[in-house]
Amino acid sequence: MAFGLSRGFWVTLVVILVVTAAIILLAPLYRVALLGSGYMAHTLCSGMFVSGRDLNDVMTQELSGAGSGELAYFQAAPDHHARTVSASAYGFAAQTAIFRDGLGCTLIDGKSEAELRAQAADLFPARSAPNNEAAWPLGKHVAAWVVPETVNGEAVTKTIDDIFAERDPVRPRRTRALVVVHGGRIVAERYAPGFDAHMPLIGWSMAKTAVNALVGMRVKDGVIALNDDALMPEWHAENDPRRAITLGELMHMTSGLEFDESHGNLSDASQMLFVQGDAARFAASKPLIHAPGTHWSYSSGTTTIIDSILRGTFAHEHDYLHFPVERLFGPLGMTSAVLEPDASGTFVGSSFLYASARDWARLGLLFLQDGVWNGTRLLPEGWVDYSLEPTMLSPHGQYGAQIWLKLTNTPNQGEPPMPEDAYYMLGFNGQAVVVVPSRDLVVVRLGLTPEGGDWHTGRDLAPLVNAFSDRPH
Repeated sequence: MAFGLSRGFWVTLVVILVVTAAIILLAPLYRVALLGSGYMAHTLCSGMFVSGRDLNDVMTQELSGAGSGELAYFQAAPDHHARTVSASAYGFAAQTAIFRDGLGCTLIDGKSEAELRAQAADLFPARSAPNNEAAWPLGKHVAAWVVPETVNGEAVTKTIDDIFAERDPVRPRRTRALVVVHGGRIVAERYAPGFDAHMPLIGWSMAKTAVNALVGMRVKDGVIALNDDALMPEWHAENDPRRAITLGELMHMTSGLEFDESHGNLSDASQMLFVQGDAARFAASKPLIHAPGTHWSYSSGTTTIIDSILRGTFAHEHDYLHFPVERLFGPLGMTSAVLEPDASGTFVGSSFLYASARDWARLGLLFLQDGVWNGTRLLPEGWVDYSLEPTMLSPHGQYGAQIWLKLTNTPNQGEPPMPEDAYYMLGFNGQAVVVVPSRDLVVVRLGLTPEGGDWHTGRDLAPLVNAFSDRPH
């Protein structure tokens, strides 16, 4: 009996060590499994109940394509009557997403399904449909386009054919929707089979520019300012260096907060979107790794923090949840638009905005028109100019305030490049809204291009953009 310790002591010690090792090894596995089940449940729920697509179609395209092989170990259980989708890995790490009218789909976490449904009860009256007779964008009517002499119609047609063509089966592009707006009207649009002009589709990070507009409106309301600091409860302590972070630094992605934006299973971005029930709290809990305002780092967590800050400008949860519809989607006629919140009730404006291609074009047109819609100023005077000021800490000044100013890593293969004044809403899988003031142009491209797929926004949209001449000064 070594050192006078009993055999029972050593057995207990070994058991403790084995259990501890098992917990350490299984914890990451469990988080990965939660991510898989959360991604499957949320994607199917939004695809079926927001976009109105068939279960098998979403399973085949979103959940069985390139890069989704690990999801073969997960099973989904949709309930069409309750409008829920549950998913798990053979019963392990189960997650459930529920659909609520006006709010889309949310993963249940921290609140019961009954509490989440009560949160949305009577929140959204039926939205009035655009006037069928009025011309787009104020209505639904899209008249036939007579190509003017200033536009190369042949180049427009050829480029649109190319945008939808699948030239390399090993590197698919999977364009789903294309809308071209010139002179404030739709002049061309096309949809892949199974998709149409009225189907809401996810924009991923294009949603960040919608958040930009919502911030602008609250600045216009006088309830928030870009130099505000001590913005989150987690940062209120006098000795917390995060207290110094300003709203303006969050808008420009220069907060200095740690955040892993990669798409890995245990990355901050993936865990925030599909595992955490309070996305903003998760992002706000990250430590500073750079002094605020000294380093640029693209972060979906930053935008979700902004969503929470916006929430704090409202006295009642109902007013916050209704805010995007009342102030942005409603006035623009974006009747298809759905901005989804997490279980805590905060919008996930970094990623979860669904809208039809025509409605994404309306958002682009608002920025093209300097924040004015149908004669009414929605965004503050100078807000668009502020949004387009380059963040010089970003590479080559490529980023503004929740909007991209330049494209990177998009070879044009000898084609004329995008015009210098073009700016962009960009999202995962090749989503893009391109705004080109010099051409009076907005172009929307929605798709499901996998990583390594045959799509480059600059290369593939530049020929279309350059088919339109500069508008007269």
